[in-house]
Amino acid sequence: MAMKSVWIILLCLFVIAEADQGFDVRHHLSTVTRYSASKEVSQNLIEGSNVPSECTPIHLNLVARHGTRSPTKKRLRELENLSGRLKELVRDAEASDKVPGWLGKWISPWKGKVKGGELIRQGEEELYQLGIRVRERFPTLFEEDYHPDVYTIRATQIPRASASAVAFGMGFFSEKGDLGPGSNRAFAVTSENRASDTKLRFFECCQNYKSYRKAKGPAVDMLKEPVLDKITASVAKRHGLNFTKQDVSSLWFLCKQEASLLNVTNQSCELFTPSEVALLEWADDLEVFILKGYGNSLNYRMGVPLLEDVFYSMEEAIKAREDKLPPGSYEKARLRFAHAETIVPFSCLLGLFLDGSEYEKIQKEKPLELPPQPPKTRDFRGSTMAPFGGNNMLVLYSCPAASSPKYFVQVLHNEHPIALPGCDGKDFCPLEDFKAKVVTPHLKHAFDNLCNANLDDPKQEHQSLWSWLLGSSQKTEL
Repeated sequence: MAMKSVWIILLCLFVIAEADQGFDVRHHLSTVTRYSASKEVSQNLIEGSNVPSECTPIHLNLVARHGTRSPTKKRLRELENLSGRLKELVRDAEASDKVPGWLGKWISPWKGKVKGGELIRQGEEELYQLGIRVRERFPTLFEEDYHPDVYTIRATQIPRASASAVAFGMGFFSEKGDLGPGSNRAFAVTSENRASDTKLRFFECCQNYKSYRKAKGPAVDMLKEPVLDKITASVAKRHGLNFTKQDVSSLWFLCKQEASLLNVTNQSCELFTPSEVALLEWADDLEVFILKGYGNSLNYRMGVPLLEDVFYSMEEAIKAREDKLPPGSYEKARLRFAHAETIVPFSCLLGLFLDGSEYEKIQKEKPLELPPQPPKTRDFRGSTMAPFGGNNMLVLYSCPAASSPKYFVQVLHNEHPIALPGCDGKDFCPLEDFKAKVVTPHLKHAFDNLCNANLDDPKQEHQSLWSWLLGSSQKTEL
């Protein structure tokens, strides 16, 4: 009997080891996930509709996040402080083989950097290759000679966004000019003033949102605290070091930077078990949900100017086609480069990553349940919704004059067809349905009224947040 128990234990350990071997932390970094790690994840993606061969794309809208960037200036200081703290912890620890050998010798790879947040080479490559793939995927849209009014490229005034636009354009227009060995050509990238960019930086222009975010920050921290408490205790015990919650928080940040930017997964990331990584990722996603996503309708309703701009460009393309304007005289693509704070609300306006009943709720501006914690599955994941370089493309198709309806919209998320709950779960949606069920319900909200008027405290909006926080039925378990 004892021997049987030993074999059962060994079998369990083998299964756990096998499961851990299949776990790749690079897929679990929330919005710090690299595009290459997220692009092929099948979550929420569907087999694309068979677009009739006689239907042709006539206009493309792209809303993309900037590519992979370096840590910001504030985070660089945090990593510098962590280096000294780790040396102190190792020095004070009793000699033990539990302490990873690299820990006491670790020096921040960004030591000495005084500026941060810039697009790094991997980020440039992400957007450059995206530009090439978009051109190859829709060749009929890009037959015209370049003109800034035909291929409009917009970015926020934040350098990593405009640099991403440039990298995309270099791929998009490669071999289309006479500059250098790559036959490149010059192209224009335009930006609005940061203080008035209501299309791409609406989150910075919306006073009510900024007040909401500031007020809800402490509540989000309280939601995440039990996770950090449990993981801190486990990590400290496992490695024989007197880690604090701040230490573990900084080490999780370091893990995300090492895995995403440096492709290093055998140092800080190995301090955590896969189940702990899953919980830390969930805590990050919870913050994204509450402060950028479906946790508050203001988070995405303030993005209505962007949705209006997208739909307006479609209507203009249809008008040009109906008026039989000559090629090269009207816009074929509107290409935008911004931030996670842009991509997440825009995805929410489209109703992505929701089922039909949840979509009906947001149409009625009712709050959604918070994403369930692991091991339960969830659709709302920062790693797939807004990784570095994450994007939504809305492709307008014209079908034969005899067909009814004549115009369709296909939505691609990270270059894959994705279900639209507002279009009965299809990715290829009649334009009339897209307008009536996806766009129009949001257009009743004027940006100034949402963002600058004195709104009553939407207590009902946050009821689920506080009831979840105060409830005793959802304890964090490791």
